[in-house]
Amino acid sequence: MKYLNEVINTVKKQSPILFSIVIIHLLFAVVAIIGLFVDERTLLGVNVWIKPLKFLISDAIFLMTSGYLITFYPYSKKKRNIINNIVSFTIFFETAIIVMQGARGVQSHYNQSSLVDGVLFGMMGLLIGINVLIMVLMLFDSIRLKLNTSKSIQIGIVLGWAIIIFGSWIGGQMISQMSHNIGVADGGEGLPLVNWSTIAGDLRVAHFFGLHAIQIIPLFAYVLSKKLNFTIKKQILLVLLFGLLYASWIGFTFYQAKQGIPFLRF
Repeated sequence: MKYLNEVINTVKKQSPILFSIVIIHLLFAVVAIIGLFVDERTLLGVNVWIKPLKFLISDAIFLMTSGYLITFYPYSKKKRNIINNIVSFTIFFETAIIVMQGARGVQSHYNQSSLVDGVLFGMMGLLIGINVLIMVLMLFDSIRLKLNTSKSIQIGIVLGWAIIIFGSWIGGQMISQMSHNIGVADGGEGLPLVNWSTIAGDLRVAHFFGLHAIQIIPLFAYVLSKKLNFTIKKQILLVLLFGLLYASWIGFTFYQAKQGIPFLRF
């Protein structure tokens, strides 16, 4: 809880615009939760508000993470604000499209059933592409610059950015085939909330774990450096090992999905 408060207070002070957009995401997440109970419409077998809710929460977490991690970089205030604003508004408009399409009861992704739907889907791709370029910049600077943190945490950040870029590439694979399931059409039986297919391969599994590497690996490095009495060399070794195992797990779930095998079968 102390660490969470530190993250919130730091982002609120250093990146007020980004923090405001996080709050907007969380407020709309509440709206989506209400929608689950008052709106009985379904899309591909699940309530139309499930997908907006997932993205609102996930993107809020990503924005908070990005806004906090950027404070470690030796950037000028102007450069930091430019990067934060690009990330904030590209994420905001992408999520806004997902929420709007969910409210309309139509697909946001892979939807080219009308000119409007096709344009919105294309806009989402453009916004995501801009964000991936920012991720590449952050990865490059994480490698070449000395961040204002311990060496083990910096390595955790490097691994986090590298794996999230791979996770974004998996998203590109879904776009290229205009679906996320392998072997069957999208929809059908799925796990609660996430709706990952329980009857076929689903690329969203590897995509999910890839996108959240930027939280999980640096957090692991933080616990090692702050909570456990390990030498810096042992911390670095353990972070590298954890990153390798995490990347291998994503590789496994990606391979599993490509073979048409569900993550969990019920």
